Amino acid sequence: MERPIVEQRAVLATEDSFVSVACRSRKFLEGVPNAFTILRTPFDRWYAKKAEEAGAELYAGVTVRGVVKDGERIVGVKTSEGDELSASVVLACDGVNSMLAQKAGLRPELKPSEVALGAKEVLELPAEKIEDRFALEKGEGAVMELLGSTSLGMLGYAFLYTNKDSLALGVGCKLSDYQKKGLRPSEHLEALKKHPAVRKLIEGSKTVEYSSHLIPEGGLHSMPPLARDGFLVAGDAAQMVNAAFREGSNLAMTAGRLAGETVAEAKAKNDFSRAALSTYEEKLRACYLMPDLEEVQDLEAAIEAVPDFLEFYPRLACDLARLRFTVDGQPKREHMKAAWAMLRERGLLRMARELWPLRKAL
Repeated sequence: MERPIVEQRAVLATEDSFVSVACRSRKFLEGVPNAFTILRTPFDRWYAKKAEEAGAELYAGVTVRGVVKDGERIVGVKTSEGDELSASVVLACDGVNSMLAQKAGLRPELKPSEVALGAKEVLELPAEKIEDRFALEKGEGAVMELLGSTSLGMLGYAFLYTNKDSLALGVGCKLSDYQKKGLRPSEHLEALKKHPAVRKLIEGSKTVEYSSHLIPEGGLHSMPPLARDGFLVAGDAAQMVNAAFREGSNLAMTAGRLAGETVAEAKAKNDFSRAALSTYEEKLRACYLMPDLEEVQDLEAAIEAVPDFLEFYPRLACDLARLRFTVDGQPKREHMKAAWAMLRERGLLRMARELWPLRKAL
């Protein structure tokens, strides 16, 4: 764990302005802290060790290439070494571009519109500078997410997370949008570094790591069947990402735990059929995971239906905020008239229709 998060900040940005809404509360730190930042490489090593301590066997350096079938039932996996590992149930948690789910016949190859391409740099910065720039107490953390001009007209967002002695700066946009724009994520990151909401926060930092990977964006609309005889799917492989709340790891952990419970129950009955394993889906619906994905399943389509959504509304927010804080010798009612004129230009009914789908994400 890098830092427990005490502040979450959302930023609506234009090219030269931004409006931010932040929630800072020490209640986030009570008991088990609400959220942490992590760096995946050390975290995954620690997490794998915990699994081994619980009895799991880890085969490092071995790639799974396919599934082994006995009729319609999946009974194991094929490895890059030419070996076959047999199993009562294969649980596919092999990431967004799940080869196992494809080999099992549960899903086709992903389309560019179903995934985002995320890029991140880890920027080395002394802990005391991080705490000073984000106004944090020692050891506390903050996260910032940016919407608007920072996505350069594409559907996506940017983020800045605080680690112990580094910052994680990243962008994520639909792969299909990057293709249309002919833009590399690394170029997008360089543009983000120059934005006034980011520039001073990262000043003097040193890039020590760069990574890029695909992120599921299709949600329920792209979710494959989650079970078949001798086979379950969880995490990114099952499109279990809530983009509106930028949640993915917690969904994967929850799904993995519930899949494990399902397999244990199936083993007790010695029944690994699709019918027996279907209780996995029931467990997912009974917890937060499926209800949350259902709430936001149409959000991205609603935003994409308004081509200038991520340009117009951040600009409107910045213009209205600037009016609110402008001191120019005019009566405040003149500022109010100007504000209403901005809203009427777009049309109040049109804005209501465009913003209504966001209610569940807000």
